[in-house]
Amino acid sequence: MIDTTRAANLTATRARARMIEHLRKLGIRDEAVLDAMNRIPRHAFVEEALASRAYEDTALPLGFQQTISQPFVVARMMELLAAGGRALGKTLEIGTGCGYQAAVLSCMASDVYTMERIAKLLDKARANLRPLRLPNVRLKHGDGNLGLPEVAPFDSIILAAAAESVPVKLREQLAPGGRMVMPLGSTQQIILLIERTAAGTFKESRLDAVRFVPLLPGTE
Repeated sequence: MIDTTRAANLTATRARARMIEHLRKLGIRDEAVLDAMNRIPRHAFVEEALASRAYEDTALPLGFQQTISQPFVVARMMELLAAGGRALGKTLEIGTGCGYQAAVLSCMASDVYTMERIAKLLDKARANLRPLRLPNVRLKHGDGNLGLPEVAPFDSIILAAAAESVPVKLREQLAPGGRMVMPLGSTQQIILLIERTAAGTFKESRLDAVRFVPLLPGTE
């Protein structure tokens, strides 16, 4: 008799390995990022009907007009945060979605605080994350534009939704020596890297073209 669970896990492991090789071919070089993405089962974070597509390099719908980000974009943004062998430290994620990116971040950050404005989507992320038993991930229902001032400052901040301008509250919550990576723009979007110097000044770098859902205010 075939052990269907074991067969499914083996299939997912092979598919994940192919995804990692694909990311290498696209230029992702940070082995810590690749290892983190290899450790987290992306198929456990998508709808069952889409599980067979979980390791394709594409965004997939989550419901609530949200998506799980394309694997390359997740890897690229994390590589920017960790460039130069930098530790991610205490990390704030804006846009929990299904919880996948928070799980990947947990492999590299000391603590991950992840915010989601849609309560039902946050419940789904919590259910997805529970089997992984990640002690350093904390979920928060709230307006990501405001961040978490009670926990700040953060060594790393990453946004999974595009803002038309840099949220002032988030920039203020970035620690000296910290980095923030976010999609910026509306119809045309790019990845923006913000680095805060030890003296507290900011440096911005405009990078790859991307496509994200918009960062909206408030909660629901």
